[in-house]
Amino acid sequence: MPIHPTAVIDSAAEIDGSASIGPHAVVSGPVTIGPDCVLSPAAIVMGYTMLEAGCRLHSRAVVGDAPQDLKYYGEASYCRIGEGSVIREGATVHHGTAAGTATIIGKRCLLMTNSHVGHNCELSDDVILVSGALLGGHVHVGPRAIISGNAAVHQHVRIGELSLVGMLARITQDVPPFCITDQEGNVVAENRVGMKRAGLTLGERAELRAAFGAIYRSGIGRNAAVQYLQDTMTTEAGRRLLAFYAHGSARGSGMRLYDPGSAA
Repeated sequence: MPIHPTAVIDSAAEIDGSASIGPHAVVSGPVTIGPDCVLSPAAIVMGYTMLEAGCRLHSRAVVGDAPQDLKYYGEASYCRIGEGSVIREGATVHHGTAAGTATIIGKRCLLMTNSHVGHNCELSDDVILVSGALLGGHVHVGPRAIISGNAAVHQHVRIGELSLVGMLARITQDVPPFCITDQEGNVVAENRVGMKRAGLTLGERAELRAAFGAIYRSGIGRNAAVQYLQDTMTTEAGRRLLAFYAHGSARGSGMRLYDPGSAA
């Protein structure tokens, strides 16, 4: 097991024999490190954290530290990093607040430099946080979403599948799937490029374009949007859009007038 002699390893940790731990890295507490994981120099993993196979933590990344939550009193809570995820320099991921809860990062996620994932967040597979992106507590991020550089997401917000949050954006309400936001968090277009790259069919993309045009060009409210989607969505992607709107929300969704000329 290639563990550098200057690394500090807690006796309670369980480390797979194929993992690699670099100089001055710290593994503190009952951490579980899976096969083929790599901790670069000065990376830190703490508490009840599990790194699944193939995770890579770069220098000065900190995973599993205590939440920045005044309601936290030292309860045992968890952090899980999914298979193949990469956490770059200076990025931070905090464990859950309430006893038994967890912060969860899905498979193949990329957390770029100095990004932050707050307590009890849940990131689905293939999410990208660009450098400096900040997620408050209890944020849910759907599959293949991208949070651009230095964007800040309010606690309890939901970010939908394949959405693209704009650079420097301040997100205080839910971001629907398959869309693009501006810096104020308003929906300005559907994510045409992202949907095509993700392999959505022509029928799915056409249905989603029609849905975003109907909802945002007319500026209808949430209840009317849900009714419209119930009446018109027939594809699998369309039904996922409906499920997002129909689900209860702690923050609500912005309904800025849609501008088709700004579509990517």
